[in-house]
Amino acid sequence: MFPFARFPGVDTVLGPEMKSTGEVMGIDTSFAKAFAKSQLGSGTRVPHKGTVFVSVREDDKERILDSARILSQLGFKVIATSGTQRFLSDHGIPSEKINKVLEGRPHIVDAITNGEVQLVFNTTEGPKALADSRSLRRAALLHKVPYYTTLSGAVAATQGIRAYLGGDLEVRTLQGYFSGS
Repeated sequence: MFPFARFPGVDTVLGPEMKSTGEVMGIDTSFAKAFAKSQLGSGTRVPHKGTVFVSVREDDKERILDSARILSQLGFKVIATSGTQRFLSDHGIPSEKINKVLEGRPHIVDAITNGEVQLVFNTTEGPKALADSRSLRRAALLHKVPYYTTLSGAVAATQGIRAYLGGDLEVRTLQGYFSGS
């Protein structure tokens, strides 16, 4: 667990000085269920409805399609920055454009601050893009919106949300997973 909120002004990007203060584990019969449990165990508000914001680097656009499609099918509204939104729409995923902070208001930080976004997928490339997205990361942190900065994290979160919504997360003893009971 990385409780960045306890370190005012610190960026939420992991680096060599990772300020971890705890660990959680999720275990279940599938990765999706285990991931959902790990998120719940860490105090993350796993959304079951609402709006997902998607803004990914060019190399991740093709691979975010399945996650965006799944969340849309689960009833999530999808909003995205212009390039990502165009890509999603071109591939049949309903989505709406929202401004980056540098493009003027209303922008994504406003939407997060106003409680209009429940999940964020944002991958960046290069120091400028990373710096430009700092206010987005801070807003997500301060408003307790789950924020995933890697494609693998976004995919895992999507699978976890789908498992969570399936309602088949159960509590079992550790031995129960290994003894077949």
